[in-house]
Amino acid sequence: MDRHSNLPLAEQQRALENEPGFRDLPPPTQQRMRDRLTQLNNMSPEQRRRILDRTEAMERLTLPQRQQVRGAMQQLGGLPEDRRRLVARAFRDLREMPQPQRQAILDSDRFRGQFSDQERSTLSNLLAVEPYLPVRRPNDGTSYGK
Repeated sequence: MDRHSNLPLAEQQRALENEPGFRDLPPPTQQRMRDRLTQLNNMSPEQRRRILDRTEAMERLTLPQRQQVRGAMQQLGGLPEDRRRLVARAFRDLREMPQPQRQAILDSDRFRGQFSDQERSTLSNLLAVEPYLPVRRPNDGTSYGK
């Protein structure tokens, strides 16, 4: 995607269709990839960079690591919107802390009173895959885990 980002959308789509193995994919998958390319072209450069960084990070993971990340993200996505935001905020805060401090907070009575068992499990699973997830740092661009 990066290699062809300076080309018009029609040329990007031709390049995509000429990628090895593209024509071997089922037609619905091919269409989904074309649609995704169109979506990416309609995003701001910052949004596009975030998506591409996340995609590249996932491609570098082993299959079990990818499954672990997807499972943790599905758990998060399964929470009600208000709780999802609260858990995501707690995750962002916890990922900035050293491991012993994280664990102390996760085990604290205050935290147990604020989050259900399911939410704490989701947080634990997110923290387990944290090294694989991109971190947005205001002045540094994107980096990964700790």
